[in-house]
Amino acid sequence: MRVSVVVPAHNEEHGLPATLRSLLAQTEPAHQIIVVDDGSADRTGEVARSYGATVLRPPRNLGSKAKAQNHALPHCDGELVLAVDADTVLAPDYIEKLRPAFDDPAVAIAAGNVQTRFTRTVWERGRSIEYLFGFHWHRPIQSGAHSPMVCSGCCSAFRRDVLLEFGGFPERTIVEDMDLTWSAQIAGHKAAYVGDAVAWAADPETLPYLRRQVRRWMAGFFQNVRLHLRPLLTRKPMLALWVSLAILEILIAPLWWATPALLTLAWHIPPAQALAWWWGTELLLITPPLIYAARRRRLPLLRVLANIPCVYATRAVNTYYAWKGLIIELLLAPLGLATSLTTYEKGRANAPAYTPRHARNPRKAPQIP
Repeated sequence: MRVSVVVPAHNEEHGLPATLRSLLAQTEPAHQIIVVDDGSADRTGEVARSYGATVLRPPRNLGSKAKAQNHALPHCDGELVLAVDADTVLAPDYIEKLRPAFDDPAVAIAAGNVQTRFTRTVWERGRSIEYLFGFHWHRPIQSGAHSPMVCSGCCSAFRRDVLLEFGGFPERTIVEDMDLTWSAQIAGHKAAYVGDAVAWAADPETLPYLRRQVRRWMAGFFQNVRLHLRPLLTRKPMLALWVSLAILEILIAPLWWATPALLTLAWHIPPAQALAWWWGTELLLITPPLIYAARRRRLPLLRVLANIPCVYATRAVNTYYAWKGLIIELLLAPLGLATSLTTYEKGRANAPAYTPRHARNPRKAPQIP
């Protein structure tokens, strides 16, 4: 099966080269690589052409990743369409490992294991723990039940005829990957998770960028809940179970955060002992999957474990925007009391680039022997 790669890009001249190099280095080459230069004000199009990619530039900025991908879809002539973010790097054997999933004619969408490219800041380090845990615990369990909750939009492959059947990448929600993953399974198609196919995404390095991204993710999740929950319950009950558990986790998250204080106030347990109990329970729950993930990905175990405290910073942001998304998208927007999120903000293009500490202060630059 031929693979057409679509890379939507808006002001991505700095991150795009690594993405295109990883695509050109594939052990199973792509049939075509299309970069959608979606109204960039920088050299995105020029950079893409220098790597031999086909560049499409709409007459104006289309405003979302799904719209940019749909702009490229008529130009794709491969049987499979691989959507790759302009700041994501694929392992050299990504296509080789992912393509066999489509030997099953029922599989309409497949994606691999996503990990963080960088662990420079507290936000990236926290996200690295989330990915290691999620892609080595939640995702394999969901895949084993033939109902993955999302095929990551930064590196998912789709049957082109199924995309056309759905009218292209969904533009009705702010997260097209989850929308299409749920829609395909409701329609009777299969979604596949391929753990051996690895991609590395450039995740938020600053708090403003993280907030924009998480706001979009959480709002999009509840937009899909509002749109799909009823058909999920009748046609894909196992996927509905994962969705319900995710909502339950969001609902009880504040209670879990407050557990040490509740133990002290209600049962008069000393604060230090209550905090130790809470922290010990947390470590008991998350450490075994992280040890497995570190071994699987051949990562230094101590470095992975040292990043655990950072995950609480990203979790706090997740919890805030999850509750905000729930209130707005499930309660206020249907009643006409608030507006559903429709503006697609990736974040990085609107935020100053991360500058390492030694670059901000040359005196602290690492010394080269």
